[in-house]
Amino acid sequence: MIEVFDPTELPRARQAGALVAGILQTLRSRCEVGTNLLEIDRWAQAMITEAGAQSCYVDYAPSFGRGPFGHFICTSVNDAVLHGLPHDRALADGDLLTLDLAVSLDGIVADSAVSFVVGAASPESLALIRATERALSAGIAAARPGARLGDVSSAIGTVLGEAGYRVNTEFGGHGVGSTMHQDPHVPNAGRPGRGYRLRPGLLLALEPWVMADTDELVTDADGWTLRSATGCRTAHSEHTIAITDDGAEVLTLPAPAPAV
Repeated sequence: MIEVFDPTELPRARQAGALVAGILQTLRSRCEVGTNLLEIDRWAQAMITEAGAQSCYVDYAPSFGRGPFGHFICTSVNDAVLHGLPHDRALADGDLLTLDLAVSLDGIVADSAVSFVVGAASPESLALIRATERALSAGIAAARPGARLGDVSSAIGTVLGEAGYRVNTEFGGHGVGSTMHQDPHVPNAGRPGRGYRLRPGLLLALEPWVMADTDELVTDADGWTLRSATGCRTAHSEHTIAITDDGAEVLTLPAPAPAV
């Protein structure tokens, strides 16, 4: 199902996006060496509940997972890239952490992910993160009314390929709306001029992700966490956007830092 929203519903989508962005921004500021992944999950639960929103993960039970997920946020560390199940693990210096959060507020879902390093960052880790961020920006720029999904996928994949990374297209971006995962699927590589034509009112979650030296995933023993097959590091960046008459509006941008 592909949902297309009326312009009058865009303010609700903006509110959902702002909530997700704010929670991720707060969680990122709290994460430090020694922070436990289960502590991050509890913080996310508290903020979602306080906002009167609903988690999209707690009862999430797709065919590819060992569901229900049972937690409020995905916490993927180092070689884990997607669907990281929070568990009893303290963050160490240099860990590359991805936080992926989706919530529903007033009937509309927003979904976003951010990767960052706790403590000292290696050049490899920073290169991975920056490549996904550049690819995300390229995908957003290509998401114009009248463009096709292949244009967005091609823009993302071109950046990732030029950075030297192989692209897995099994998991990628997707439509959002009244539920978290909807059509259309947005692969992180594709051919321009192909696929569904974008139109105002469409909400998309774009999410470039890469692994340093492979495009092959393995599923962890927990039945959820997806890791690089070689044990290499990974990164993942994601925003929810709304297609408008003027282009793509990013709904999950964090608020700017206050002036000093």
